[in-house]
Amino acid sequence: MEYNDQMKNRVKRIEGQLRGILRLMEENKDCKEVITQLSAARTAIDRTIGVIVSSNLVECVRKAEEMNGRSAEELVKEAVDLLVRSR
Repeated sequence: MEYNDQMKNRVKRIEGQLRGILRLMEENKDCKEVITQLSAARTAIDRTIGVIVSSNLVECVRKAEEMNGRSAEELVKEAVDLLVRSR
């Protein structure tokens, strides 16, 4: 799978969020601030997973049907399993 710039930028943003969280912890900021930022990072990660899985699904369905005859249903189930495991 090819990861596009949008996906990479999402991960870079998350990386920045995590650095910010670490800075908050090092500065002994209130736990509410830390938890709020951790929750935001988790949401960003979940959304990024969704973008990658959905993009991968489209690409995989096309290739699998062309190359080896795997059914779209089988590939969709595999993608759903990936999403479930990510939680």
